[in-house]
Amino acid sequence: MRRVSWLLAALLPSQLLAEEIGEVSTVFKWFGPNDRIVVEAFDDPKVEGVTCYLSRPRTGGVKGGLGLAEDRAEASIACRQVGKIRFREELKDGEVVFKERTSLVFKSMQVVRFFDEKRNTLVYLVYSDRVIEGSPQNAVTAIPILPWGE
Repeated sequence: MRRVSWLLAALLPSQLLAEEIGEVSTVFKWFGPNDRIVVEAFDDPKVEGVTCYLSRPRTGGVKGGLGLAEDRAEASIACRQVGKIRFREELKDGEVVFKERTSLVFKSMQVVRFFDEKRNTLVYLVYSDRVIEGSPQNAVTAIPILPWGE
């Protein structure tokens, strides 16, 4: 189901929203949507030519259908060069390039970017944070900056 939460968009108008690419059902629920794993894509807002793909669980059931459930703090990320890489602005290490709420109030999943200048590589880290206690679960991907179609 491809949808964008209007409430999330209203609360966080400046946040980058991901495009849902697909999903698979993992747990059948009698009421409400099934638990599932979704695959989403987003483009780095400051680096032209980079697209990142996230896979993460979404809790179903009645609470999940209403947007009240807390999703697990697990994610996988793969970022790829999809065109010539151009920096639109100066990059800051540890800058948030994507953030999405994973519970009603206190938890979010975010992707931050680092530039490894020595190796000419962009590094993206996905992790979950929580107001009280963060999660050590994380995933990382790296893109060497290479010539494109030249």
